Amino acid sequence: MAYTFRLIKKKTIEEKRNKIIFDFSFFDQSWSDFSWSIWNLGGEYAAFEDLIERFVSALKICNISPFVILDGGSDISGKKDQTCTLRAENRIKRSHLAATGGGQKNILPPLATKVFTQTLMRLNVPLVQCYGEADQEVAALAAEWNCPVLSDDSDFFIFELPSGLLPIRHFLWWEASASQRFIRCRAYRASSFCIYFQIPCPLLPVFAILAGNDYSKLQVASWTQDWLSRLEGLLRWLKDFQQPEEALRAALRSGHVQSERQEAELMELLSWSTSALHVSPVPLVCECESDWLNELMCKWTWLPLMHCQLPPSILDILLLHKMKLSIMVDDGTLPSANGASRPLRQLFYGLLLGGDAVPPVEERDRDGLNIKFILKLYLTKRCTECSPTTASERLQVLLEALGVTEEPLNKLPSQLRLPVAVTRYWMQRAEPRPDNQLLRALLQGMMWGHKAGPGRRPEPGLKVKGQRKLTPDVGVVHSLCQWQACLTDALQLNQLLCFPLEEPDIAR
Repeated sequence: MAYTFRLIKKKTIEEKRNKIIFDFSFFDQSWSDFSWSIWNLGGEYAAFEDLIERFVSALKICNISPFVILDGGSDISGKKDQTCTLRAENRIKRSHLAATGGGQKNILPPLATKVFTQTLMRLNVPLVQCYGEADQEVAALAAEWNCPVLSDDSDFFIFELPSGLLPIRHFLWWEASASQRFIRCRAYRASSFCIYFQIPCPLLPVFAILAGNDYSKLQVASWTQDWLSRLEGLLRWLKDFQQPEEALRAALRSGHVQSERQEAELMELLSWSTSALHVSPVPLVCECESDWLNELMCKWTWLPLMHCQLPPSILDILLLHKMKLSIMVDDGTLPSANGASRPLRQLFYGLLLGGDAVPPVEERDRDGLNIKFILKLYLTKRCTECSPTTASERLQVLLEALGVTEEPLNKLPSQLRLPVAVTRYWMQRAEPRPDNQLLRALLQGMMWGHKAGPGRRPEPGLKVKGQRKLTPDVGVVHSLCQWQACLTDALQLNQLLCFPLEEPDIAR
């Protein structure tokens, strides 16, 4: 539905309100402004950190206070599974093209979200992670505070947000300066959309269902093969109805629905979407407890999860016994890079679940250029009653998993201990074994980043001169993908064990 904003003639406004809520989609979209090499060569996280810092600085210049709400676990209803799988398959193909042919394919590096949260925490930006998808929480809090939402998530085009939705492509934050203490932007409101197309607001969920959104790819209305004309035709057709049930029944009678099963699915989707898109008067993000989580999670995990000190993947593991593994820029003909860190994940599952009677975790990973769902047995080693044990015991669990001892690590700066331990693990587990030249380059990068520290810019001599579109070395890319997979899973394990080793600054 993002196209609808361009159809409405709106004046550009100046954003001067003192609060704004946004999600990760802003920075997901902003990565497209970077050069191809930042995408394809493992992720230039320092450049991403710089982007976040400049954005937050622009808001502060304009006296705008940001509040960030992130998605948590996957949708437990399963209604988005097909959409997520199709997107993952598309990502695999784009990742393969980026790795073998170069060129920008817009693949976010695996630790981009981690850099995002670390940077916001360092800048003291309020940040909360939901238990599930954040759409309702974002809309509820925006209604409570009467502030706009900055996002490119098309679901927000259906919510009636009191202060509107600010589409990212029209939010000109980089123009803000000491002499221009405002941000030019454009605001969308669902009510204005409905007035423009002369349809009742309650019909917006029906429009989304018939057009096809994340929860429905049925697209039962097909007035024309042209996408934009078809949607405009659908809007004209909806003008004849007042209630969602009436419009959906008419769509069912039109003959576009071929089976009783599809009819039942449509009615279920209407009921679900009407409630899901309702803006609650009380922000759900303020709730720190939940009945269904009480049975699965111990209280010590609640606040760390909300404060991004635990990965949202633990909810998928606890609730669904599923894990979505990262898809990185890598040659699709090679084995998945996630295989190198499998023992770390098995321990992670065991610490979370424990017990012999619990079903194994299903991992979604890449197999060639296709998605594959793999059942992985987990280890039964766990923290007693899901509570953290002593600091020394937790440290030994982590070091044992990484195959290192404490004494040599103690000679290193605390920020480097975990990445160095991960690097040794990677040298033992990666296939094929990385060469010494790559190892030296990786260690030198760690040392330079540690000396630079957060907020420091690269020295002029270290900047890449020009942006030559060279095809990446497939072998080097694959080795570094394995290293990032090992680091990602080690970070999650370190979080679950309550940080026996200091968490490194990923951007450095």
